[in-house]
Amino acid sequence: MATGDLPDELADVLAGIQRLIRRRLRPGVPAPRLRGAQVELLRLVSARPGIRVSAAAQELYLAGNSVSTLVNELSRAGYLRRETDPADRRSAQLFPTPEARARLRDWEARRSALVHDQVARLPEADRAALEAALPALRRLAHNLHQQTEGS
Repeated sequence: MATGDLPDELADVLAGIQRLIRRRLRPGVPAPRLRGAQVELLRLVSARPGIRVSAAAQELYLAGNSVSTLVNELSRAGYLRRETDPADRRSAQLFPTPEARARLRDWEARRSALVHDQVARLPEADRAALEAALPALRRLAHNLHQQTEGS
């Protein structure tokens, strides 16, 4: 493979793996079906309860009005609770509901089991290659994050 092909092939493979994981997990997910951005917001709010809408937008690299729309959708679905920020009454803090936490726990457990099973099916040399690639992939993710932060 030519060096110039690596970035495109890597991006295609990573996107394909993510898409296949979502497709394989979709049948066991309870309604309503959540879009990727909704899941990203739920995961962020679960990791950082009380995060403000503006901080969530910045963290997810989305416009504030896009996050507000997601918040409204997830609130109506019973997955997010919005509270007025006591330090700034104009701002809202976001909290996951118990239903959101349970749904995320289930999804993460199923995702982990799926990926563990698929990695276990690979030959030892492939598993070692994937493990050896993790530090470089983490640096790539870090660089992308840093560049996005700077723009």
